[in-house]
Formats: sequence, structure tokens, C-alpha cells
Amino acid sequence: MHHHAYLWTGPKARFDQEALRRPPHPDPPPAGSRPELVQRYREVAAQFPTSDLPPLETAYWLVKPRALVRGTWPDPSAATAWLSDRLTEYAPRFASPTQREARRLTGLTASAAERLASGGDVALGFYLERPSYLSLAVVKCAPGRGLRDLPCPLDR
Repeated sequence: MHHHAYLWTGPKARFDQEALRRPPHPDPPPAGSRPELVQRYREVAAQFPTSDLPPLETAYWLVKPRALVRGTWPDPSAATAWLSDRLTEYAPRFASPTQREARRLTGLTASAAERLASGGDVALGFYLERPSYLSLAVVKCAPGRGLRDLPCPLDR
């Protein structure tokens, strides 16, 4: 088992493109479906795994391009340190003064450490100076984690 880190920042309008943040349904539209539905399914099926947009389900980061991995660690404490460093780096740009508070950032880091140590994933998101958004994620990569046995990006 190990952990992969991901970071995305960009325009809030792009982040809001939810269709590109959802994996395509495992079954394509049935024969006889409207052509625009079939075309949209094909677009999403082609774009989801290659898009740098954060997926709605954190584990699906694992199907994204290997180049999006910002770090990999076998130890959850090293992954937590990366997350803490990113929070410190981006905090001055957080849109909400409350989210910039050191006590809050310490609490987020402690919570992330507990979650990672117990085998979970961590995903955090923040509005930055408008209209930008920051997505941070640390994903456990382990065989048999469920969710369609997502592949390790380092194996591709």
C-alpha cells in the first residue's frame, strides 16, 4: 500500500464542469438512444480518464494520467506532511479569512493524518481569490481497494 498526492487549481467555472468529473456509466446508452446522448457518452468516456479535473469520487484520481501524481509515499505521515505544506503554501490565497487561520489548518492536517493512518483517502477543496478553486487529494493505492480495482498510476 502507498499514497498518491494530487493538486488541481484553476477557474471555478472549469471545476464546475461536473460531467467531466464523473466516470462514465459502465454501460453505454442502449441501441436506439438519441444520437446526442450517444455522442455525449462517448465524449465523457474519452475525456474523463485524461482530464486533469478532480473527480467527484476521490479514488478515481487513480485512473487519471500518471503525470498528475504530485508525490507518492508508503508512509501516511509523509503524505500528511505534503498536504500540510500545500495548505501552508496556498492559505494566503484562500478566499475566506476563516480558512486561513493557523488553528483551522492544523485541525485539517490532524484530521487528514488520522484518516490516512486508518487507510482512508483525503480530499480538500478551497475557493481561492475569485474565481479560482484549489483541490488537494491524497489517495490510498492498494490492491483490492474495491471501486472496480482501480489501477495504480505508476504501473501504467
